[in-house]
Amino acid sequence: LVEEGAKGLVLFNRFYQPDIDLELLDVNPNLLLSSPMAMRLPLRWIALLYGRLKVDLAATSGIHSGRDVVKMLMAGADVTMLCSALIRRGIPYLTLVEHELAEWLEQHEYDSVEQLKGSLSQLKCPTPEAFERAQYVRGIATSWRERHPV
Repeated sequence: LVEEGAKGLVLFNRFYQPDIDLELLDVNPNLLLSSPMAMRLPLRWIALLYGRLKVDLAATSGIHSGRDVVKMLMAGADVTMLCSALIRRGIPYLTLVEHELAEWLEQHEYDSVEQLKGSLSQLKCPTPEAFERAQYVRGIATSWRERHPV
């Protein structure tokens, strides 16, 4: 896409999931609002792509708070988008998201969003293997041991 002239990529974790109405024998659209868990896939891909492509990265799916915005920026997003949170809470909710972002930056002594951007991408994080497939297996094993101590 970049080679063909794309200037930006939007990374998301939402698929159209229609349902079938058995009484009307028809297909119904089924647009579910996201939860913060939906941000994991785009977060991973943004962290993997950051610094590897000359393109802006836009994060969407599962962004519901200022802390979620911080995570996406640390992964390497140039911009974050949220929709489900605004549908649930209204447009004025953006003020709270902005406040949470500013508060986090101040508490952690960041001077700007630019200083934060990409700081935990795969290229810059202290454990780059955390974004790789092998880490998935290790995570399952760790979770299992925590829930089933010997």
